Amino acid sequence: MLYQLIITAGLVTFLLNLILNLRSLKTPRADSKVPGPAPLVSILIPARDEEVNIRACLESLQKQDYPNFEVLVLDDNSVDGTADIIDVMAAEDSRIQLIRGDPLPEDWAGKPFACYQLALKARGAWLLFVDADTTHAAHMLHGVLSIAMKLKTSLLSGFPRQLASSLPQKVAIPVLYFVILSWFPLWWLHRSRKPKPSLAIGQFLLFPRDDYWRIGGHKAVKSRILEDVWLGVEVNRHGGRHVAIDLSPVVFCNMYRNLGAMWEGFIKWMYSVAAISRVALVMMLVAGYFFFLAPFYWLWNEFFVVTTPTAWREAVIFQVAVILLMRGLIDNRFKEPVISVILHPMGFWVLVMRALYAGGRLVVGACISWKKRLYGGESTVE
Repeated sequence: MLYQLIITAGLVTFLLNLILNLRSLKTPRADSKVPGPAPLVSILIPARDEEVNIRACLESLQKQDYPNFEVLVLDDNSVDGTADIIDVMAAEDSRIQLIRGDPLPEDWAGKPFACYQLALKARGAWLLFVDADTTHAAHMLHGVLSIAMKLKTSLLSGFPRQLASSLPQKVAIPVLYFVILSWFPLWWLHRSRKPKPSLAIGQFLLFPRDDYWRIGGHKAVKSRILEDVWLGVEVNRHGGRHVAIDLSPVVFCNMYRNLGAMWEGFIKWMYSVAAISRVALVMMLVAGYFFFLAPFYWLWNEFFVVTTPTAWREAVIFQVAVILLMRGLIDNRFKEPVISVILHPMGFWVLVMRALYAGGRLVVGACISWKKRLYGGESTVE
C-alpha cells in the first residue's frame, strides 16, 4: 500500500507541474508587434538529403509577413536533389541563398558544423536556426521575435507541433513532450530572476547575434550530437536568459518520414543521454516504468487476474486516470491524435525499448548512425 501511495503522490506532483508548465508557456500571436525599424533576421537551414522537405520549408518562409529577413540554406554534402531545389528557388527569390558545405572535419559532428558555416555567412542582427523538415505560419517571425525582444532572451526555443502520418508515429512521438513537460519545471525556471537553464529543441533556435557569438557559436558544441541541449547549457553558463515557448501554432515539423528514420532518431536521442550519464538514463527508465507504465499493469491485474479486489484498487484506477488526463492535456495543447492517449502504454514501451537498445550499444562501445554518419559515445564522428 505504501508503494501505491508513493506512485499516486508522484503522479499528482507531475500533474501539477504539467499544468503549471502549460499555463506558463508563451505562444506567438498573429497581432504581436516588433519595435521598428525591423531588425534583419537571418534564417539558417542546414540541409542534408532533404529533397522531400526543403521546398515546403522554403515556401512557408517566403510567405512570412515580416519585412526584413534573409534565408541561408547550407547543402551539407547531400547525395540527392536538395541543392538543385534550393538553387532553383534562390534564382527566383533574392532573399534565399544556397551555400555549399565544406567537407566535415574529423572533430565536428555534422549539424553543428553546418550551422557554424551558416552563422559565419549570416548578416542578421538575429540568427534563427530551423530544420529543413519544418514549415512555418506566415506570422511566425514577428510572433517569436516580439517575445524574444520583450523577454530579452539570449536563446529562444520551444515546442513545434510534431506531425505524424503512420500509426506508430502517432503513438510514439507524442510521448516525448509528455515526458518533458511532466518532469521539467519550466514554469519555475522561467520565473527565476537569476538565469537558469531551460529547454532547447534544435528544430528552432533563435539567438541575438551578439549572444550567439559570445558563447562561441556552434563551435562550443562542435562534437555533440544533442547540440541543441548543450547550446542551452552554454547560454546559461555565460549568464544568458534562455526561454522555451509553445511554437505549435507557428512551427510544424515532420521529424520522421518513415519508421526507420523514427527508430534512428529516437536511438540518437537516447544514446546521447546515455553518453552524458548512464546513471541518468537508468533513473529515467526506472522512474518512467514505475510512474507511467506500472499503473496499467496493476489495473489489468485488478480486473482480469485477481479474483478478489485488493485494497489499492481505487488508488490504481486513480493513477491511470491521472496519466490519461495528463496525456489528454498535452495532446490537446499540441493537437496530437487521440489514438496516442488510448495507446499510451504502447507508445511508452517504444521509448523504453529504444533507450535500452541505445544504452546497450554505448555499453559495448558500438556507434550509432545519423544522416549516414557514424557517431561514438563521446558524440564525435567516427
